[in-house]
Amino acid sequence: MSKVAVVILNYNGEKFLRQFLPAVILYSKEAEIVVADNASTDKSVSILEKEFPSVRIISLPENYGFCGGYNKALSQVEADYCVLLNSDVEVTDNWLPPMIHLLDQNPAIAAVQPKIKSFHQKELFEYAGAAGGYLDSLGYPFCRGRLFDVLEEDKGQYNDVKEVFWATGACMMVRAEVYHQLAGLDDDFFAHMEEIDLCWRMKKLGYAVYYQGASTVYHVGGGTLSKLSPKKTFLNFRNGLYLVYKNFSRAELMFKLPLRLLLDWVAALRFILSGQVDHAREIFRAHYFFIGKLQNLTRKRRLLSQAHKENTVGRYGGSIVLDFFLRGKRSIPMD
Repeated sequence: MSKVAVVILNYNGEKFLRQFLPAVILYSKEAEIVVADNASTDKSVSILEKEFPSVRIISLPENYGFCGGYNKALSQVEADYCVLLNSDVEVTDNWLPPMIHLLDQNPAIAAVQPKIKSFHQKELFEYAGAAGGYLDSLGYPFCRGRLFDVLEEDKGQYNDVKEVFWATGACMMVRAEVYHQLAGLDDDFFAHMEEIDLCWRMKKLGYAVYYQGASTVYHVGGGTLSKLSPKKTFLNFRNGLYLVYKNFSRAELMFKLPLRLLLDWVAALRFILSGQVDHAREIFRAHYFFIGKLQNLTRKRRLLSQAHKENTVGRYGGSIVLDFFLRGKRSIPMD
C-alpha cells in the first residue's frame, strides 16, 4: 500500500499525457502514479504502455465521466492519500510534500489543494480553484484570486496556508478513508461542481478543507470542455441547483432556492440579449433536469441531514453576484 497515489483520469488525452506526464513522474517520487483511462478511443493506452512503463494503468470499460471515473479508479487504488489530478496540469518541483505535511499534521483535514495558476499566463491565477474555494450565501462558488472572469496576478498575496470551503478537482489531495466513507464523488453530477459537493459533505462531518500556498501547479483549463461550450453552461447551472438542494438546510432552501431560480432566468435573459440563445436554452434544460431529479436529490438530502457537525469555515455571508455586478468588487477579502 502506497502512502500517496497520484491518479490522473484520462479520456482521449494523448496530447496531454505526452506533454504533462513526464513532469508528474519526475516530481512525484513520493507517490505511485496511476492513469485511469475512461475508455479512450485514441492511442492513450498504447502510449502509456510504450512510453511510460512505470505508470500503472487502470482501463475502465466505458466513459463514466469525471465522477464515476474517479470513483471506479480510486476503488482500485490502495493509498492513504489520493491526488485527483487533471491530465492538463503541469506540476512543479516539491508540489506534493507541503500538501502531504498538512494531512500528516492534522487528521481533521480531509482535502487540500495547491495554488492553481494559468499554464498560458503563468503570472495569473487560473479559473479552476485559484487560491482556494469559497461559497456565498446563495450557494455560488468563487475563489480567492478569481471572481467570475477576473483573474488576479500572483504577487505572493496568497502564499499562505488557509482553511477554505472547497478544493478544486483539477488538483485535490484527499484523505482516502474519508473519500470512501462518503462514497466519493456524486455520479449524478457527471462533471463540474462535483468537488464542491464532496467538500461540503466532508465539512458536514466536521472535517476541514485547506489551501496550501507552498505548492504550485499550472492548469491549461478547458482541456475536457471549453467554458464557451453550451454543454458546460448546462452542467454548471444544473449542478449548481443539485449542489444547493442537496446541501442547504431546509430553512435556507425555502427562500434561497427561489432566488437561485430567479437569478438563473436573469442569466438566461442576458444570454439571449447577447445573442447566445444556445446557452440560454441550456439553462432552461438544466432546470428541466433538476426537476426530474428532485426525488433522488431529496433522498440524498435526508442522508446528509443526519450530520450535525458541519464546519462552516469558508462560507461567505454576502452575495458574490451582487458584490461583483452591482458593487464592482473584483476581490473579496476572506480573513
